[in-house]
Amino acid sequence: MTVSGILPLQSIRELVDQSAIMSASKLDADQIQPASIDLRLGARAWRVRASYLPRGKRVMDRLPDVMMHEMDLTRGAVFESGCVYIAELQEFLSLPDGVSARANPKSSTGRVDVFVRLLSDFGDLFDDVREGYKGPIYVEIAPQTFSVLARTGTRLNQLRLKTGEVPKLYTADCGVDLMTGDLVGYRARRHAGIIDLDHVDGHNPRDFWEPLYQNKGQLLLDPGEFYILASQTDVVIPVTEAAEMLPIDPSVGEFRVHYAGFFDPGFGTEEAGGIGSKGVLEVRCHETPFLLEHGQTVARLVYEPLVAKPEQLYGQGGSHYQKQGLKLSKHFKPW
Repeated sequence: MTVSGILPLQSIRELVDQSAIMSASKLDADQIQPASIDLRLGARAWRVRASYLPRGKRVMDRLPDVMMHEMDLTRGAVFESGCVYIAELQEFLSLPDGVSARANPKSSTGRVDVFVRLLSDFGDLFDDVREGYKGPIYVEIAPQTFSVLARTGTRLNQLRLKTGEVPKLYTADCGVDLMTGDLVGYRARRHAGIIDLDHVDGHNPRDFWEPLYQNKGQLLLDPGEFYILASQTDVVIPVTEAAEMLPIDPSVGEFRVHYAGFFDPGFGTEEAGGIGSKGVLEVRCHETPFLLEHGQTVARLVYEPLVAKPEQLYGQGGSHYQKQGLKLSKHFKPW
């Protein structure tokens, strides 16, 4: 009997060896993570008038209905804030029966407020890839606050593979920390410059972010603004589990939390050297101002089993975010 669960690194490598995951170019050495595989932009992208789902058609068959112009990513291109784009990915799939997938933005993508979602041919849902899917995959890119520079090979999202109906083991509420230390968060500066998504430690954070300081454990969220905050408690992902941080439901508050939802096995664990790791929360307030208070639940982590312990845990091969506290994306120099 096939065990239901998320596939670890070694199983993803087997899928690559079996040509269930293929690519237009050789995979990067660090592209396969403990429980996911990073996806890379291909050679072309298209500015579109509106987001769409294929719904029974191929992604490219629907593109002419909304396409404005084509972009050459081999030379790099700017994705402007407030605009929507569709880009081809270098990876494509030929999943065996019983294997499906789900995508999510990478942590660094969510922390610069770039909204990305996976598209697959004939799909009725963003980010979910049906069992046994065979075909190309694409990414919708919608920068919200900052315009960004990307190119062929830039990694914006990641794919998690799974077998069967993966059970939800348990959930954990995630509260916000507004009292530890003087600095409690950052608010994005509008009308800032362009962020090069492949330039690590290459940007002055003061040009893009306004620091937020402790104010009696409260923070007034302004509609339409984007914030980086930290979780009140440490986040620990056991070595045989993975987790997804879900956007919060309206019953908790008029805001959305966390674009980048995947937490890999070993995050925050002693075995992987991550004791003391916080969850970084990407918060956008909706139509009405909202007074956020220290310890208030702002997100929920859903834990799921792996089919086996990964051969390498999160952070053991190097990571920008293991043992993190309140932290901006890897694109920025230290504050």
